[in-house]
Amino acid sequence: TWIILFCEILLIFLYFFSSEPDVVTVDVHRAKDLLRSGHRYIDVRAVEDFNIGHVDVENPLNIPYLFNTPQGRVKNPQFLEQILSSCKKDDHLVVGCQSGGRSVYASRDLLNADFRHVSNMGGGYAGWVKNGLGVKKPKAEL
Repeated sequence: TWIILFCEILLIFLYFFSSEPDVVTVDVHRAKDLLRSGHRYIDVRAVEDFNIGHVDVENPLNIPYLFNTPQGRVKNPQFLEQILSSCKKDDHLVVGCQSGGRSVYASRDLLNADFRHVSNMGGGYAGWVKNGLGVKKPKAEL
């Protein structure tokens, strides 16, 4: 029983003192409010997906977190450098992807790189569209 008690205490200690930052996830309506108040939108989907349609906000930034390759998806090795070329570590950021999964990992990477104000948009672009929020699509070529 002492071993079980020790393991439980160790797990509690690790939970509360974990070095992994907690990713704050907001729903699409809260994300919209944050973006209206000046937060910057980072779309981490593939460029092709972004170009089909994206969240209609001022100056969205598309920096893919993953690349599609014949071998599958691979992490963008320049992700943080590309973010740093457009954003400061104290900027307020909302990170989104297609459904809210990839953006959790991207948000965690940003927090681990000492970005201070990062929110993950739960539901992603699909949730944004489902809730009837503004979408920007390229004009059809004539």
